[in-house]
Amino acid sequence: MVPSARSRSVLTLYTTADDVQCHRARLVLAAKGVSYERVLVDPARPPEDLVDLNPYASTPTLVDRDLTLFDTSVVCEYLDERYPHPPLMPIDPQSRARLRVAAVRIEKDWLTEVDIIRAGGRPADAARKRLRGHLLSSVPLFKAAKFFLNPEMSLADCLVAPVIWRLPWLGVELGREGKPVIDYGERLFHSQGFARSMTDQEKAMRQIHEQE
Repeated sequence: MVPSARSRSVLTLYTTADDVQCHRARLVLAAKGVSYERVLVDPARPPEDLVDLNPYASTPTLVDRDLTLFDTSVVCEYLDERYPHPPLMPIDPQSRARLRVAAVRIEKDWLTEVDIIRAGGRPADAARKRLRGHLLSSVPLFKAAKFFLNPEMSLADCLVAPVIWRLPWLGVELGREGKPVIDYGERLFHSQGFARSMTDQEKAMRQIHEQE
């Protein structure tokens, strides 16, 4: 019998196995080195305790004792403030605002296309082209610093890196023009934190592609 989330005494994350937003939250936790309980959710059949905690039964949902949080940005910023080392947001307000705006654009532009590709069918091919265009237009940002929009790893990287990881699985090829994007991804993928953040399904995304 699975204990009710309200009775849990450890930090708990309800997450699906292969969603970008869930991976984003898991990467924040991994970057912080925080121990937590991971509860894998089938989005088609959310568990009763999640429905009880979150009126939308959405993932990721974070439970920290008597506090329940949903919406990925809320979850990630809470974790950054709750566990301040290493910090994943810049100190100055302008840089913080730039990262937040970048995250909104990535969610609206990149993740919208990811969802269309995953749904399959004829619209997927057009979505692949649009996603490729979004990424290539962002090449100067990937060239500007070691990390995305920041000299140190930030919450923006926790959103961007899961998208880059999924590109082969999504059938999106960037070609030579996209080398700075691929190089950026490889720097993050080889970190221990990134490896800890992944589910078995996410690890298989690259393995499956490499075996083809």
